[in-house]
Amino acid sequence: MTIQPPTGEYESLFIHVIVAVGFALTTWIGSLLLGRIGRRYGVKDVAYECGMLPEPGAQPRFSVKFYLVAMLFILFDIEIVFLYPWAVVYREFTAIFGVQILWTLTSFTVVLLVGYIYAIKKGALDWSRN
Repeated sequence: MTIQPPTGEYESLFIHVIVAVGFALTTWIGSLLLGRIGRRYGVKDVAYECGMLPEPGAQPRFSVKFYLVAMLFILFDIEIVFLYPWAVVYREFTAIFGVQILWTLTSFTVVLLVGYIYAIKKGALDWSRN
């Protein structure tokens, strides 16, 4: 019994899967074979930290404020990304929807502004506080 590769619309997908699996297996087997050739010794097994000797012990703790500011940045950054497509289609959509598209953006911006004011009131962006 011979296996016939699928033809038609799935042929390229089948070839892609075969190449991906073949590449993964080849690199995995290659790393297994080549990894056994090298010798292990103490200097190779030490963690590398930017040319400095690694310090033993626990790492210093980061302030929660760092993570809070990072999350706020991601939140507001993603929201600003949504404004770009709106600006691109504004003229075309004005002919279709009229003033409604302006009010949708205004409400979107008001929600962002309320969130920003809330973050400022809670002191999320105040670096002088601990």
